[in-house]
Amino acid sequence: MIICPNCNHQNPDGAVQCEACYTPLPTLASCPSCGASVQSDASFCGQCGFDLRSVKTVSAPAPEEATIPDGDVTFSGESELDDPDQGAINIPDLIAPDPLIVPDLVSEVEAGSSPAAPTPTPAINPLEASSPSSVPVPAGQAQANVAAAGAPVPDSRSESTRIQVNQARLFHVQTNTTLELPPQLTLIHLGKPNDRVPPTIDVSGFPNSEIVSRVHADIRVEGDIYYIEDIGSSNGTYVNNMPLPPGNRHRLRPGDRVALGKGDKVTFIFQSA
Repeated sequence: MIICPNCNHQNPDGAVQCEACYTPLPTLASCPSCGASVQSDASFCGQCGFDLRSVKTVSAPAPEEATIPDGDVTFSGESELDDPDQGAINIPDLIAPDPLIVPDLVSEVEAGSSPAAPTPTPAINPLEASSPSSVPVPAGQAQANVAAAGAPVPDSRSESTRIQVNQARLFHVQTNTTLELPPQLTLIHLGKPNDRVPPTIDVSGFPNSEIVSRVHADIRVEGDIYYIEDIGSSNGTYVNNMPLPPGNRHRLRPGDRVALGKGDKVTFIFQSA
């Protein structure tokens, strides 16, 4: 299995992109110590524990230190810029900054009279100005007011959030029959009655069911995602008219056409609501 580096989803060997998030999957490489197959971005071999980082690490050349020739170092207080032969740099005179306090204001403070500070104008919210009252009303008082006015008081329990569960189903094309997939199961068996793996969905009552194996296919549920996998049927499983190789699984999406056996005689449409 190849683990997706984005969502940690386990994908079958040989997959190029993640089945869940479609992120490109890392390629496989061989361990230089034991030859086992490991992911190209792995740090250690899962078989022998060899440190793969030592192979990937490439020592970068150390940066060269800048050296200054002995003849260019000046220890005297005069620099080369002060040499008239080299050309003097004229630094303009700095302009004195304005005083932080206005002189008139300083004189008023020294005289004992402080200038009157401007009175701030309160901001008016147009929503509050248009509303008759901006004072919040407690929830209990609001319900009492509604009851006094004769209106029914809403029940807080009826306003609780309800969790919506996706309901998946299989629509049988030949008989226009809808089969609900059990929402509490994570593994659903498709087939006919047998002593080894009893089917969750029995298709023995549908026409042409003789082409369906007793242990034909499985539907695996991971969260709200459904996958179908052929588990060694005699006549194969087809998704959207394409054969599904045994051991590989296909992520089902609403509208996918699943045929159990050849000839498209026992066909289901995957639906999700």
